[in-house]
Amino acid sequence: MSVGSYYKQSASQGMITLQANPEHLKTFQDFSVLAPKAIAAAQRRAINKTLRWLRTHIARAVSQKERIVVTAVRQRLRAYPMSGKGQGKLWFGINPIEASRTGRPRQSRAGVSVAGRSYKGAFYKKVYGGQADIWIRTASKHFRASDYPDSDVSMVDGVSTGWISEGGNDSRFPLAKAKVSLEDVRPQFESWTNRAHNRLLEVMQQELNYELQKYLGGIKRV
Repeated sequence: MSVGSYYKQSASQGMITLQANPEHLKTFQDFSVLAPKAIAAAQRRAINKTLRWLRTHIARAVSQKERIVVTAVRQRLRAYPMSGKGQGKLWFGINPIEASRTGRPRQSRAGVSVAGRSYKGAFYKKVYGGQADIWIRTASKHFRASDYPDSDVSMVDGVSTGWISEGGNDSRFPLAKAKVSLEDVRPQFESWTNRAHNRLLEVMQQELNYELQKYLGGIKRV
């Protein structure tokens, strides 16, 4: 059984779990016996508030570090409020993100630029799906695999992902979609978890004090 906040990673995602360490609640043991519902309410509010705080700060940090618009980063973060097990979770998808979502793409004769990145020989176009993306022909002299991580590259022989048709005609070209790797955010999960747990303790104290004041009749019940 886990005690306190912790994090786990996999190849495509990270998960930060927030939960109070029972040792930090010993000071309020007597109050807990007298008012268990108040303790549970304080814990729920503290965890959920901390999740919102964590989501906001991670989104800003990743946005600044990786040069990605913050709205795109927020779409990779999903908060799960406190469950019956006394845990709240923050999920973060760390698969490469489409370069076209990191900012406003600008097409030129040389290629496409977006959020300070340049993709020579690429073009911004709707090839398939509902929105345009940044693509390059894999036969282009400007194609670099590092600029197109985890991309579905069409194979010449049609094996694996097959051909991606460009422009809806009979002309077929092996294409790769420009993406931005988020691998560099992995080492920060532990740091974020520690910050979040410290923040959780602060908010928990505030919420417990609020419940205690209600219990003692210091403020009106809401």
